[in-house]
Amino acid sequence: MTGEQDPAPGPRAGDPGDTVGGRRRLRIIASAIGGVVVLAAVAFGIDVAMTSGEVPRGVRIAGVEVGGLEPEEAAERIRARAEDGGTRAVAVQAGDANFEVVPADAGLGIDAERSVAAAGTGSMNPWTRLTSLFTTRDVPVVGQVDQDALAAAVDGIAEEVDRPVVEGGVAFEGGEAVPTWPQSGQTLDAPAAADTLIEHWADGAPVVLPVQVEQPRTDRADVQAVLDGFARAAVAGPVTVTGEGADAVLPPERIGEIMRIELDDEGALVPRFDADAAQRVFGEQLAGTVTPARDATVRLGSSGPEVVPSQDGRDIDWAATLHDWQALTRDGRTLPAVYVDDHPELTTEEAEGLGIDEVIAEFTTSGFSYASGVNIRRVAQEVNGAVVLPGETFSLNGYTGPRGTAQGYVESGIILNGHADEAVGGGISQFATTLFNASYFAGMQDAGHQEHSYYISRYPAGREATVYEGAIDLKFTNPSSTGVLIQASGDSDSVTVRIWGTKTVDVESVNGGRSNYTDPERITLSGADCSPSSGAPGFTTSDTRIIRSAATGAEISRSTETTVYDPSPIVSCK
Repeated sequence: MTGEQDPAPGPRAGDPGDTVGGRRRLRIIASAIGGVVVLAAVAFGIDVAMTSGEVPRGVRIAGVEVGGLEPEEAAERIRARAEDGGTRAVAVQAGDANFEVVPADAGLGIDAERSVAAAGTGSMNPWTRLTSLFTTRDVPVVGQVDQDALAAAVDGIAEEVDRPVVEGGVAFEGGEAVPTWPQSGQTLDAPAAADTLIEHWADGAPVVLPVQVEQPRTDRADVQAVLDGFARAAVAGPVTVTGEGADAVLPPERIGEIMRIELDDEGALVPRFDADAAQRVFGEQLAGTVTPARDATVRLGSSGPEVVPSQDGRDIDWAATLHDWQALTRDGRTLPAVYVDDHPELTTEEAEGLGIDEVIAEFTTSGFSYASGVNIRRVAQEVNGAVVLPGETFSLNGYTGPRGTAQGYVESGIILNGHADEAVGGGISQFATTLFNASYFAGMQDAGHQEHSYYISRYPAGREATVYEGAIDLKFTNPSSTGVLIQASGDSDSVTVRIWGTKTVDVESVNGGRSNYTDPERITLSGADCSPSSGAPGFTTSDTRIIRSAATGAEISRSTETTVYDPSPIVSCK
């Protein structure tokens, strides 16, 4: 066509020469690739065939190269390693402590066959098999363990490793401020440590055991700051409390008695002042400068109760004196004692108004052994003169305190489980019964008492009391607006308790008789102290207390208490 050019010469689609050449080249490339694949497949197959049944290539167990070995040979080499290494000390590190452990002594060994089996078989992944020619894979050993020996070894390590965290602080010793520097605490994780030893003792490298570390809340800078500040100032010289006509001086050697450094809730080291200790230390030296107030009291004179007058005193207000206690660590190191007038809690006028003028109730019991009489007279002596103010509660155990040989009590007879026995203070229950009845008829309010488990014929049935130091008490409350005074005395055969006060009530006791009798059991005891007894039946009884106005006779109250006595056993001795 006019105006058009022919295309450039070269191969054209559909040209027979182009098709033949391209196909030839493709066949050559395909043949080459196929040959490589065939060769690789052949090599892979040969490798699989040649290593079948062997430990996989590149495997190392307990530091022993066993890859490519028959399992039996690999196991033998591992056993040899275990026998050789089991007697050689292995370096062990736990926290900041270093040790050596002999595996055999710690019950550690290797199960060679199971360790080899744990390595598995050769991978069928061509890439894995190829890389195994150039790499090493450590397979953990399967341990053979004497658990008792291992536990003992781990416990021994823990004894050396474990330590509590130490908080920093400063103490006052011998007139010096002595620092305690903080230190972290550490605790061996025993179960994990045992597992780590089992798995890695044969690796040929130091075994690092896991520990739990606890850091202190303080650091050295905290301690140094307190040491250079308050602590050294506190012991710089004696401290003084000046009194009226005398001074109390505390030398640096004793400063620790009243001051200390403590860790507060925020983890800060702060000074603490012991006000009670300071009052005791300084107060002992200033005792001659104070006059304690004395309460009025009522005592029994030759003609009856009489008032012992109260006395005003002068004392130190320690709260005000020690308010600015940090002045004891500053220049001067002195505090002035603040004195105040001290007034009695019970004045003469108040004591005279207690109305302790007449005997309002009296009760006597009799019949006791010589030893019991010693105890009864001793407790009567202790209680004689006790004053119970309006609304107050009297406690026999609380008032006398301990009743042992040091207080003048002796061993005497008691009733234990229904038969005779002995104990220091025996017989006190007779005094308790006498006091209970006197307070009963004086109109006192029962605040706690307990009857005997077994009836004792010399006491009113259902209206008696027992006591036992530290367990069973006798208590009564004074419900009146006037005070009462207890007068107690005893002789060789009887004990009497009188209650002095102001008579406002008359009290009547009505016994409800006996019922529901129970038969005693028979028991046989042995020993030189055995005391035969014919026993006694148990029964139920009641007591009704009727309180009337002494002025009008009108009934104020009526109350009934029921008591069940156990039968006393019939005792035979052999």
